[in-house]
Order: sequence, then C-alpha cells, then structure tokens
Amino acid sequence: MFTKVLIANRGEIALRVIRACRELGVATVAVYSEADRESLHVRFADDDVCIGPAPARDSYLRIPRLIAAAEITGADAIHPGYGFLAENAEFAETCAASGITFIGPTPHQIRTMGDKSAARAAMIANGVPVVPGSPGPVESVDEALEWAEKMGFPVIIKASAGGGGKGMRVARDVDDLAKSFQVARAEALSAFGNGSVYVEKYLQRPRHVEFQILGDTHGTVIHLGERDCSVQRRHQKLVEESPCPVMTPDLRARMGEAAVKGAKAIDYVGAGTVEMLLDEDGAFYFMEMNTRIQVEHPVTEMITGVDLVKEQLRVAAGEKLSISETPAMRGHVIECRVNAEDPARNFQPSPGRIDVFHMPGGNGVRVDTHAYAGYHVPPYYDSMIAKLIVHGHDRAEALAKMRLALDTFIIQGVTTTIPFLGKLMDHPKFVSGDVHTKFLEQEGADLFL
Repeated sequence: MFTKVLIANRGEIALRVIRACRELGVATVAVYSEADRESLHVRFADDDVCIGPAPARDSYLRIPRLIAAAEITGADAIHPGYGFLAENAEFAETCAASGITFIGPTPHQIRTMGDKSAARAAMIANGVPVVPGSPGPVESVDEALEWAEKMGFPVIIKASAGGGGKGMRVARDVDDLAKSFQVARAEALSAFGNGSVYVEKYLQRPRHVEFQILGDTHGTVIHLGERDCSVQRRHQKLVEESPCPVMTPDLRARMGEAAVKGAKAIDYVGAGTVEMLLDEDGAFYFMEMNTRIQVEHPVTEMITGVDLVKEQLRVAAGEKLSISETPAMRGHVIECRVNAEDPARNFQPSPGRIDVFHMPGGNGVRVDTHAYAGYHVPPYYDSMIAKLIVHGHDRAEALAKMRLALDTFIIQGVTTTIPFLGKLMDHPKFVSGDVHTKFLEQEGADLFL
C-alpha cells in the first residue's frame, strides 16, 4: 500500500478520499487554490500545498504544479477524484514518468474510452450493443445528413471527446441538422479543444442506466449492479437510485454482462462506469464509459456495502479486489445532489456565505459534503455543495426517508435546490418510477415554481 497519497481535487470528493486513506493507514496531501484555503479537505489532510489562484485553469488543471506538490511532500500516488484531470491521459502519463502512481486506469484505457467514437468502435468489435450511428466522426453536414437519413430523424450530434452535456445537439429534421451540427462542433472545440462529432439515433424516452465496474491487475473485472440516473437537467444528473425501478433479474444479468464485456475488452483496471440507454421496449445500448469514480458512487456503496474508493487504492497498489463477484444488492438507495443554485432562475449559481448548515441524520442517512456554517461557496467551481443519500428496505421507504431528510436539511445564506428536490420526491410519476432522461423537461414545470 502507498505511504502518502496526494488528492488532485477539492470539495467533498477530496474529503471522501482522505477518509478512505485514513482507514487504510495512508497519509494524505491536499492541494488547494487560493479560493479554497479554508476548505475542510485542507484542514483534514496530513499535508497541504497551495497550487495557484482561484480559477481552475490556474490551479487544479495545472499538471506541473500537481506533480511538484507530490514531489515536495513525498507523495507516492495521486488520486484525481472526478472532474478536473480525472480522465486526462496526459496527466496519468506524467504521473508515471515522474515515478508517481496514478490511482486510476491506464492512459490507453482513458484515451480509448474518452474518445466516444473510439469507445463505440471498441464496443462494436466486442459485441456490445450501441445506439445506431456513424462508426466514427463525421466531417461535414452532408455526411451527417447521409447517416441521419439512414437512421431516420430525430438524431443527436455528439462531441467525440468530453462529456457533461457539452457538444450535444438534437436535430429533429433536415432543416435542423445543419445548425445542430455547427453548434455542436463549435461547442466541442471550445470545451474540449476537439471539434470532431458523430451522429447517433436519438431515443425519445430512454432511461439512463449505468453499471459500476471494478477491475484489478490480476484479471478480475466485475460489476456491482446498476444506478438509474434518468432525472437530469441538460445532461447533468440530479438524482440517482439503485436498483433501477424497472430492472428485472434477467435484464440486469444481460446489461451487466455487456458492461463487463466492454470493460474486459480493454483489460480495464480500477473503478469505472459503463453508461447505457435503456429504451422503452427493453433494448439497451452502450453510451459511454467514465474511467473514474463517479459523483454518485455512494449509491453503490450503500446498496452493496463495498467501499469503492478503498478498492481503487488497493487496485492501484497492485492488490487484488476484495471481492471477486457481483455482491448482493440490499434494499433501495436514492441520492440527491444539493447544489447552491436557484431553480426558479434557470438554476443560476448562488455563491456566497453559508450562515446556517444543519445536516439531517438517522438510520440509513448519509451526507457527503465539504460545506459548513461560515463556509463561502466560491463562484469558480461546480455548485454542488452536498450529496444526500438514503437507504431503505424498499423504494417506498427510501422515498419516505429522503422526503424527511430533505425537510430537515437546513441551509441558509445561499439559495439551494433542496425545495426543488423535495417537490420532485412527491411528483406522482417520480414516485411511480416512470421517469426518463427528458422527464424534467416534459413533466417538471410545477417543480420550478
């Protein structure tokens, strides 16, 4: 096992990694920007290094500064968390060249799955179903139109690199295609430095269902069940749960087998997530693979009892996974992301000082957060300030626990999404499990009042 791990991230995920390291007897190093000087991850790490000004491009995204921080503190491994450089192959390569272990998959695996076109090709070659679409990037509107006419409208233009909903545009007819193509390319180039896009058939009401994957260097690759992430806003997840409300044992077996097959195709090592679209007719398709720990990993931890971050550390240190097959899934788990945003104003970020911060508690309630009373929510980063996760005997009990937890989660000083989430938990269609990726657009008007 490692001696000291540097966490190349901030906020709640940095605290989460610190906890896992502490339990394994591993020292930690926090890095922070000038805006995060008073953050809890800085306080609780064994060592800390300031790596630059507030903007991420001047601090958390500066690879040389992260490597230098690891070297001067004697860290022998770096955990990237999620976001920032977590899926950056160059960062993983630089760590290796500097004699520092990157706690994650190999640069080749990151590159293969980070390029959506390459990932699709890898899945097709290994018999994993993918959404019908172009086999690789399309170079012109005319080429995009050829594929669209083969598949039938609507189609979606998607960036080959990146994620998070950027570089994605739906084209519902021929007239819409040219504009969607140009906007998607421009957005992809701006966000990822890569303007290549490809075309996929657009599914009207699919569920977003992802499978948690773990692999080690000894040839073991397993899945730990699914998470339903269908409640989204502009491709950003707001609520995640497990098991998926419409999942059956047979469907789980088939989807899980496909997810493991896809991961084994690249000899995957570490924690990753195979994301799929589950159509209304029961057909499922590979969408992408995230080669990192996910924001919503606590859902899987609570329903299986497996500490995913500890598994990441063990695998990166060359050890075997502590489990060799899919664990049992017990009960039902729901996670809500609490953001410092105003839903009534199109989810406008609400940075500022938190005056009151009272977390809910009780049996089966978990809160992952870096916030506290007196904390200043900076305007420079993602607005998520907490993840609220509940575990119930079944979905009905989990919903009841989540309603109570949201009702007793008190944050004052900044506007948050807590009232919005409370309304969502009472929406008849959400309660019945009848959701899809466009659920909020089509059914959520009352939630924004």
